[in-house]
Amino acid sequence: MGKTKEPKTKYTSIGGQAVIEGVMMRGHHDIATAVRVPDGHIEIKKEPINLLSVKWKINKIPILRGVFSFFESMYVGVKCLMYSAKFFEEEEDENNPEKMSKFEKWLWDKCGDKIFTYVMFLSVLLSLVIGIGLFMLLPNYLVGFLKGHFPDISGILLNLLEGVVRIAFFVTYIALISRMKDIQRVFMYHGAEHKTIFCFEHKEELTVENVKKYKRFHPRCGTSFLFIVMIVSIVLFSFISWDNLAVRMVYRLLLLPVVAGLSYELIRLAGKYDNWFTRALSMPGMWMQHLTTKEPDGAQIEVAIASLKAVL
Repeated sequence: MGKTKEPKTKYTSIGGQAVIEGVMMRGHHDIATAVRVPDGHIEIKKEPINLLSVKWKINKIPILRGVFSFFESMYVGVKCLMYSAKFFEEEEDENNPEKMSKFEKWLWDKCGDKIFTYVMFLSVLLSLVIGIGLFMLLPNYLVGFLKGHFPDISGILLNLLEGVVRIAFFVTYIALISRMKDIQRVFMYHGAEHKTIFCFEHKEELTVENVKKYKRFHPRCGTSFLFIVMIVSIVLFSFISWDNLAVRMVYRLLLLPVVAGLSYELIRLAGKYDNWFTRALSMPGMWMQHLTTKEPDGAQIEVAIASLKAVL
């Protein structure tokens, strides 16, 4: 009897994100967020993709599409997180002006429902500022002390050391938050998202039993993207002089869109092809997914399936 042939994997640009007790999936035309609400049923919100990169056809332009995707992913991610969070608010309506502080009531009177849009924008901005400061500027500042004590040290070595410090910060941060119970639940939904996409890519019916047998580590994960960002930044920043701290900081900020654009193209290659180069490129991020994903249960997989089916 001949050996059973494994179904051929098909490439897809469908991606997703874990949210609070749920999963967001982004298809070719729509975004769907499925949430397991407190009473046990699955609530699904589906809306068409209405992003600038799609409107302006920027999603067809290499490098530039990665820059827009970086910022748009943060915006969409926070928006979906806020949607999932609303199902788990306390019983009292905190948006009732009678229960607000004077400052909160003043904000509500001035902004109304638009206050949630402002909060979402500020959340994205704050996350970006903290991320750039903690994982980009601070490592450069710390490694810069070596330049003062060892003036003959090469710029390439300094950039490698900066990359090591940056990765150490990132791994430590993930390891610490992964110990939180609520974050562990999110990481389980993250695993459900990956396994469900793998099942779809292998052209199998989307059932809990089929999804369970797939691995939870995916090369197109955002965790892998962040590691590729670190690798690309080491290469690009090696061309910047270490003689002046202010110049180093400014150039790193200016090159951030280029780093994001190049990293986006590399993560697309890693998801589309399977060879020694893409496997090596994905390896650090795949390893990190041991921390950022957990094995989901059947109920969580059901939520991921519902989200994916909504965008197919």
